[in-house]
Amino acid sequence: MNSDLYDSKTAENYFSNPRKEMLVFLPEKCTRLLDVGCGGGDFGALVKAEKKAEVWGVDLSSRAIESAIGKLDHAILGEFSPATALPDNYFDVITFNDSLEHFPDPMPALQLCKAKLAPGGCIICSLPNVRYIDNVMHFLIDMDWKYQDAGILDYTHLRFFTKKSMERWFVDAGYKIESITGIKPHYWSGKKIFLLRLFFGKYVEDMKYLNYVVIAKL
Repeated sequence: MNSDLYDSKTAENYFSNPRKEMLVFLPEKCTRLLDVGCGGGDFGALVKAEKKAEVWGVDLSSRAIESAIGKLDHAILGEFSPATALPDNYFDVITFNDSLEHFPDPMPALQLCKAKLAPGGCIICSLPNVRYIDNVMHFLIDMDWKYQDAGILDYTHLRFFTKKSMERWFVDAGYKIESITGIKPHYWSGKKIFLLRLFFGKYVEDMKYLNYVVIAKL
């Protein structure tokens, strides 16, 4: 992925969202955390404040890393790849806060995590849900798939996930899924939603959430 695409982002708070909703998913033991796609370091800074943890971050955007330097213990400009200077068997937690979908192929990143996680460590991964009701309405009713600067149809997204496919990626990578939790729920009201749920029941329940958070261990 060309880093210039990220540096040209104009969406408000694209690199500075602290992602407070992700704190609840962190384990009690979180002394060393790696945030992949750390943006401007605001989430990592929050983890440092709340958990007193050592936080590393890696991001493709030079603009983001410039902001992250000073907030994190280590802010590294570059890809999450074997060539990046990250210690092995070191991190209690590796987070992907809406970053795994930016990888051309998520599998090498998930495999690399195995080398970087300390024994008993976990991955905590937030992913956008392509079956989110507003997005489904966009391509069914609007008959469109219009890329945007941010959101599910962010023009830098290279992969799209449903709840079911998220689970499959982690299982295929050799992980055990501890939990998968929907976050950022739709207001889920109105006549259209009522009829949708009435006729399709369990087949639309996953459409309520903008994101799902996967917690996975080896």
